[in-house]
Amino acid sequence: MERFLFSKKYIPFTYKMMIPYLILVLLTDILVGYIAYTMLVQSRTEMAETNVRTALKQTRNNIEYQTDEIKRMTNSLFLNTTFQNALQFSGEPLENMLKMRDDIVPYMKAPLQLYGNKLRLAIYTINETMFEITGDDMAVPIDRSDYYVLPYRDIENIEWFKSILKYNQDSLWLQADTDRELDNISYVRKLVSSNAASAIIGYIRVTARIDELFGNFNTFPIEQGIDLRLVDRTQGLTIYEQGVVDEHAEQGSYLIISEDIPIPGYAIEARVPHTYLNKDASRMRKVIGAVCSISFLVMAVIGFLVARISGKKIKRIVYLVRSFQEGNFHKRIGFAGNDEFVYIANSFNQMATSIQELIRNVYVQGIEKKQAELDVLQAQISPHFLYNTLSTIGSLANLGEVEKVTKMVQELSKFYRLTLNGGQVYISIEDELEQVRMYLEIQRVKYADTFEVYYDIDPEILQIPIIKLILQPFVENIFKHAWFGETIAIRITGKRLGDRVELKVIDNGIGMRADTLRKMRTSSFQSDGYGLRNVEERIKLRYGNDFGIQIGSYYGAGTTVQIILPVDNAEIREVMGE
Repeated sequence: MERFLFSKKYIPFTYKMMIPYLILVLLTDILVGYIAYTMLVQSRTEMAETNVRTALKQTRNNIEYQTDEIKRMTNSLFLNTTFQNALQFSGEPLENMLKMRDDIVPYMKAPLQLYGNKLRLAIYTINETMFEITGDDMAVPIDRSDYYVLPYRDIENIEWFKSILKYNQDSLWLQADTDRELDNISYVRKLVSSNAASAIIGYIRVTARIDELFGNFNTFPIEQGIDLRLVDRTQGLTIYEQGVVDEHAEQGSYLIISEDIPIPGYAIEARVPHTYLNKDASRMRKVIGAVCSISFLVMAVIGFLVARISGKKIKRIVYLVRSFQEGNFHKRIGFAGNDEFVYIANSFNQMATSIQELIRNVYVQGIEKKQAELDVLQAQISPHFLYNTLSTIGSLANLGEVEKVTKMVQELSKFYRLTLNGGQVYISIEDELEQVRMYLEIQRVKYADTFEVYYDIDPEILQIPIIKLILQPFVENIFKHAWFGETIAIRITGKRLGDRVELKVIDNGIGMRADTLRKMRTSSFQSDGYGLRNVEERIKLRYGNDFGIQIGSYYGAGTTVQIILPVDNAEIREVMGE
């Protein structure tokens, strides 16, 4: 919590004296800027709204012109008696084909060529003998003008056409078939024969792209957020839309302007975001903001200079308090004079000296305690081995085995010479292995050639320093606990794993049951398990909890002891004089 408080930004007391004055200047600048900005926004909003309304009227006029042209196109067919007679003609297939070529197709192609936009002109004829002209697939977008002659039966069972018949509508605009998916709209009207009163000879359908009816969209900057729609007011549906409205925008964030069009029940609607209406005001806002910022900055600089002159001592105290909080206890504050800052500095210096002494005492006591624990653990290993060896020597002496006694005493001397290691805690892996060899030579005097030892050591790790007497306790446990037959094999391996060293002691002895292994890790197994716990505790005291030993054992198959040690750490470097 204290570290968090010290790391927070702070405002010096002398700077706080300038804050009310700077706030007053800032409020004045903000008030003047707000009034100017509000007036400009209002003016820009009125101008932008006028421009959008003008553009919307131009779009309405364009739609009116386009729809009138489509109606005139249908009128030219509706009033053309030659075209009507050809649609009603029934003769031989060849005669029908000639009628189609001479009196139908030309009258359908001519208005399409005169009309500037791309249309689909379809005639649904009652005359079943008339040849069909299928044209482009009506389920794909319109990319060129095309004409169709289709049989009446194609539409008689479709819902949109049934609706026309139900309400006896003569001509209307609607979205039929795939018009909604393709953003098209169709004009449908009856084709009545001029020869027989009210005799329906077919239906005309003109399909246009809605975007071409709207004309040029340049007057509507869609990319700036304006949304233009064609709305069917009778059904409350959006038929066509250019632009995207933010559905998550707050209510009132758009200015909505609508205009009726000549298509009954339809209207065009423009949604203009207020951000577009206010876009020109942003420049003045920046200018006003810059003036206010410069004014405030000038006053802030003046305040900073005044505060800096009177606040150097406070900054010095804060700087040294932060250094003290980060663990630097060596710096001291030195102020001249006879004021409260001198009193604070003297108190701070006394506190720093006291805390520094306290930390030093606690640290030294911790080191001494750790070393005492290590010394106790180290002292457990050698006497235990010595007792066992002397007992063996005594037994051999009683049997009169003088040569064996002599050899055993010599090997024991070499073993303790390596163990003492000149009083050094660390020993190279090579010397540790030599110490194990000495121990095994002592055991060989006792057991002759009834065991075999194999070494598989990576030469790269031989000179790496480790704490001594790491391997010998586990080799000793093999002779005490693992041997159950006439012979036994021991394998000692060592290799480097990145920044760690892995040593293993492997035997093919009796192994251990799970409960025995568990007891060896507990304090309740005092008699035989101390070697395992001793080595593990020494490793963790020296290197930390990331290192230690792992044992894997199968009863009747053998045991593997894995020892993980670091290649390097701060204590090793200190002890080795690096």
